[in-house]
Amino acid sequence: MQPNRITRIPSAHVSTEPTEIQTVKLAILGAPNVGKTSIIEQFVCNTFHSEYDPTVQKQFYYSSVIFNDTIFEIKIIDCPVIPYFPLDSFYEWADYRGYGLRSATAYILVYDITSDDSFQYVRIMREQILESRLHDIPIIIVANKFDLSPDKGVSGRREVANLVKKQWKCGYIECSAKQNWHVVLLFKEVLKCVDCMESNHKTTADRVQDALRRNRCTIL
Repeated sequence: MQPNRITRIPSAHVSTEPTEIQTVKLAILGAPNVGKTSIIEQFVCNTFHSEYDPTVQKQFYYSSVIFNDTIFEIKIIDCPVIPYFPLDSFYEWADYRGYGLRSATAYILVYDITSDDSFQYVRIMREQILESRLHDIPIIIVANKFDLSPDKGVSGRREVANLVKKQWKCGYIECSAKQNWHVVLLFKEVLKCVDCMESNHKTTADRVQDALRRNRCTIL
């Protein structure tokens, strides 16, 4: 697939003269039919396909984004559903679906907001990522298909958001790939988290949460 270029993410702090270039590799994981590929294609290609076409082999998408005086060269990994996150290099090489995941800069874990089972997959995947990676890594939890949610604003969603933010110490965003709602905002928040990793003043969890709170985008 040929790279598709996006010049910038809207931001009040975007500069017309970026001062540095940073390469970022994002891995997007989730259960079947939660909309992982749809989110990527909305961000990179500004397209949406209503027919469900399962991802059967790993795909790579590319985008260039100017954000906070930095050019981010983004490589997005869209892989088939994996039964487990590779614990070490041996497991990573043994299963082609997991190859390259351990070196990702950040992880986007997507679930279907109408499916409890898909959230449980995200829960397990997050635990395995934390067991596998020996250092702090940004993880963003994404509730997709907001347009199908019959209970917008009720306590169930709030409980999930509180669990993710307060106990898991992860970013949390709700979006709709179909309506292209909060998709760009999602990647903007990921870049904020990656940018925060460059600072050594706070722990990763506090830095991620501070970055999200400053823009009032944690619960959407």
